[in-house]
Amino acid sequence: MTAFTDSATSDSVTTGAVTSDSVTTHSASIGSAASGRRPGPVPAGSPPAAGLPGTIGSGSYDPADVTFLLKDLSAADLERPTEDREEEMQRGRHYSEDLPVEFQPDDGYLELYRQALERSATRVALAVGLVSELVRVAKPAPVLVSIARAGTPIGILMGRWYAYSCGLDVPHYAISVIKDRGIDLNAVRYLTARHDPAALQFVDGWTGKGVMTRVLSQAVPSLGLDDTMAVLADPARCVSLYGTRDDFLIPSACLNSTVSGLVSRTVLNAEHIGPDDFHGAKYYRELEPHDLSRHFVETVVARFPQVAAEVAATWPALFASDRTPTWEGWAAVERIAERYDIPDVAMVKPGVGEATRVLLRRVPWRVLVAPDRVDELGHVLALAQARGVPVEELPGLPFSCVGLVRPMRADGAAPAFHTAQARYRPSEAGQ
Repeated sequence: MTAFTDSATSDSVTTGAVTSDSVTTHSASIGSAASGRRPGPVPAGSPPAAGLPGTIGSGSYDPADVTFLLKDLSAADLERPTEDREEEMQRGRHYSEDLPVEFQPDDGYLELYRQALERSATRVALAVGLVSELVRVAKPAPVLVSIARAGTPIGILMGRWYAYSCGLDVPHYAISVIKDRGIDLNAVRYLTARHDPAALQFVDGWTGKGVMTRVLSQAVPSLGLDDTMAVLADPARCVSLYGTRDDFLIPSACLNSTVSGLVSRTVLNAEHIGPDDFHGAKYYRELEPHDLSRHFVETVVARFPQVAAEVAATWPALFASDRTPTWEGWAAVERIAERYDIPDVAMVKPGVGEATRVLLRRVPWRVLVAPDRVDELGHVLALAQARGVPVEELPGLPFSCVGLVRPMRADGAAPAFHTAQARYRPSEAGQ
């Protein structure tokens, strides 16, 4: 059985280095950027060469790859026990007020991650190349704006693809976009003061129900910006810029901060975030010996030569195809909610990326899997076994798997999230 250890403090991290020779401890590369900058937060008063003061800098990534426009909250006590946090969220507390406890998997689970990365790296590289080329049709010199944190590895890979395929050096920033609360307007102001607003391209890792797509469509057009989001995988069929619409495992979804620059989820809490601040996040310096963020990027980048010819041959046909969003993912979620008598679709998390998140940082009720995709879901099955979560095969499932959140209100009342997503329909966003 796969076990997990609480990594909120350095004393609690007992495992984390992948034992396979092909995935070694990556701490040797931490801080090895040409700039010589130390990874993580940039202290107030630092010189310009050190990065943006008061932020988490570039996390553990090479500063040439990304700049996080996120206030440094590393010293704040924001983590809460998973079950307490889940119950409060179902009573209406917004998830961005605090953080889940970061978990580090044992060597068995990390071996599953290594296998998934080895198996999927070429497919990820192909999807990166395809979505990157689609973006360049309308934006020949894009400024990439990834949604922290799941979008950030994909934004880095897209930037690397441009450098590899055409020698283009594109800026890349990571900002906070929060369901029900919108986009970080201070980050947007920072970007539009420094770059052509028409060049900004929002990037995320994948789509589930299409919530981030909706948030952007509601918040961005009024700012005079293009709300089109580019993703690696679009199983929800809610965007027009994607590398694939297949719900395949993107290995970076398997882990938390240790494959995302050692950066937490983003935080919007009035106790810590003032009106002129960026949204915030923590940098988990104690996890540097276990960090695989750069390793993931370099593993995929190494596959670029293998897929370059296929990307060049196939992206024009993808561009010419009908990529109109159909929102099929949302319709499937509503059917699942009805089938399992789930009161709010916020508790249905479709797709392998979202199901993994449920198992890593929520209180899961059960996992639904497509029978013909079971062989691809080793990490999901391991997580479900570790947490004692039932796995049910469901023929006809349009996703490879779906995670269902357990109702947690002690008073037995139906969950009441900050904004009841059950009231939302894509048509309300003009879809």
